[in-house]
Amino acid sequence: MIVDFTIFPTDAGESVSAYVAEVFKIIEKSGLNYEHHAMGTNIEGDWDEVMSVIKACRVRMLESSNRISIGIRIDERKGVTDGIRKKVSSAKAKMEHANGELGTRSAE
Repeated sequence: MIVDFTIFPTDAGESVSAYVAEVFKIIEKSGLNYEHHAMGTNIEGDWDEVMSVIKACRVRMLESSNRISIGIRIDERKGVTDGIRKKVSSAKAKMEHANGELGTRSAE
């Protein structure tokens, strides 16, 4: 299962990177496969593992904020491991195979 999630305080002003850094520490200590990106984090594991990490992030964020926002998207596919890497690799391979034809736009 791959979970894409975001968590941030809504009462901390414009810059929330210090709060997000605390969440990153929890994710990194989890031992799960993860990938941070500009708008959130992908985490891979089984339901209980991933939800435990998200819960820990929530608890930590609420220690320093009165209001937070959490967004969660889940991609669950039976029998797949290393899905984060495989999904990106598969798309890149298809792009290379298409020789630039995939996703090109017409000027019409």
